[in-house]
Formats: sequence, C-alpha cells, structure tokens
Amino acid sequence: MKNRKWLLFISITMITWGIWGAFSEIPEKAGFPATFTYIAWALAMIPCAIGALCIAKWKFDFNARSILLGCMIGFLGAGGQLLLFEALRFGPAYIVFPFISMAPVVTITLSMVFLKERAGRIQLFGIAAALCAILFLSLQGDKSDSHVTGYLWLFFALLIFIMWGIQGFTMKFANKTEMQAESIFVYMAFTAICLIPVAYYMTNWQAEGINLSWEWAIKSFLIQLLNAVGALTLVYAYRYGKAILVSPMEGLAPLFTMVLSLIIYAVVPDIVTQIGMGLAVLAMITMSIE
Repeated sequence: MKNRKWLLFISITMITWGIWGAFSEIPEKAGFPATFTYIAWALAMIPCAIGALCIAKWKFDFNARSILLGCMIGFLGAGGQLLLFEALRFGPAYIVFPFISMAPVVTITLSMVFLKERAGRIQLFGIAAALCAILFLSLQGDKSDSHVTGYLWLFFALLIFIMWGIQGFTMKFANKTEMQAESIFVYMAFTAICLIPVAYYMTNWQAEGINLSWEWAIKSFLIQLLNAVGALTLVYAYRYGKAILVSPMEGLAPLFTMVLSLIIYAVVPDIVTQIGMGLAVLAMITMSIE
C-alpha cells in the first residue's frame, strides 16, 4: 500500500488545486491585488504548517542539510511565484503560462539522471501524454491582451521554468535523504512568509480600483487555503512516489478547474482545451498503472 500512497496524495493535490483554480481569480477581478493574494497564500500556509507539525508529533528536522534543502525548496517555489508577477508585466498570460507549464520536463530529466528513476512503458506513455495535456491546457487566456515588452517576459519565464523544475527534483531528493515531509513543508511556509515584504513592495499602488477590504482579504485567504493544502499533500506525494510521475501529474490540476468551471459557470472549453482534458484523463489512468 505504501507505494500507492503517492497516488492518493497527488489526487488530493490535483483536486484542491483544481478547485482553487476555479475561484482564484475572483478576488483579483474584484480589485484585490495579485501581490496581496500571494500574502494571503503565505499566511494560509501557517495553519497547514501547524497541522503538519501535529502529524509529525512536533518532531522537526533542524540540521544544516535540512535547513538548506527546506529553504531551497521554499524559495524556489515562492520566489518563482513572485517572478511570475514580473513576467506577466512584460508579456501576456497566454504566452507566459505555456512556457512555464513545461517545468516538469526539468524535474523529470534531473530525476532520471541523478536519482536514476525509471518507469514502465505504459507509465512512460502516460508521462508523454501528461506533458502534452499540460501544454494544451495552458494554451488559453485573453488573446486580445497582446502587450509584449521586449524579451524580459522570456527571461522571467525561463527563470521560473528552471526554478519550479528544480524545486520538484529537490523536493524528491530531500524526501530520499530521510528528511520528514512535514519539515519540508514547514520550511516552505517559512520562506513564503519571509517573502511577504517583497510582495508588498511589488504592489502597484497606482492601479485603478484597488480593493483592500477585509471582506476580500478573508475570501482570498480561504481560497488560498486550498492552495496550501494542495502544497502539503504534494510534499507527501513526492515522499512516496517517483518524481517522474508526481511532477507531470501535479500539472494536470487545471483539468479539475475546467470541469468545475463547466459545472458552475457553464463555460464550455474550446477544442484545444478539450483535447488537453482528454489527454489528461488518459495520462492519469496510464501513470497510475504499476
């Protein structure tokens, strides 16, 4: 059963992130700044970190290696999120997201080379299908928003692509060194909180219609709790599963977002997205086969 736990945890991650994705833009559309959404996420990590410590019976890895790996994982993830704000300043989402969505390629490559991870033929087919699905599912956005300022968007997108890819590999590597998954998550929460001043500084106070009401702050916090829970179960997925399977599967969360959007908002996906959804289902089935 132990070698199947990864599937349970990554499924929880996909579902929670899928639900989170369906509601994540609501506060921003109401005028709540994206940088403050980051702050809400960082704060939402705190109760999840406390829960993780309770699960670990308050045992915490506090040695030089754990501090280095834990903070590296945290800064790669949270730092990449802040860089995403910059990438979207210089380029539209529909060209930025497809680029960074391929970060699992970095995780898979590093894991195969350095961790010697391997998969069966069916699972390899599933990995390929998942990468195609991730790309198809990310090919969306407002095409009328065509602002592109030089090549800075490409620089930031490439940096995020590398950072998030290395983060997945490092998360698996840390778990293989017998570092507790709970400790990894606590370091992730710690680094996310450390970067709150950076997010605050990055806020565009000249933007029209800024809404910093407590109502939207609380709503954003509750929405970001789903994000934080998904991050916690992702760490557990890397603990029990191969990174070459966990990494591409976490990228399939938009499938659940689109299904939920279809149910709630009656948003019918275009043909490209439908192909992506079909590939995502195929990938999840084939990667689950031992």
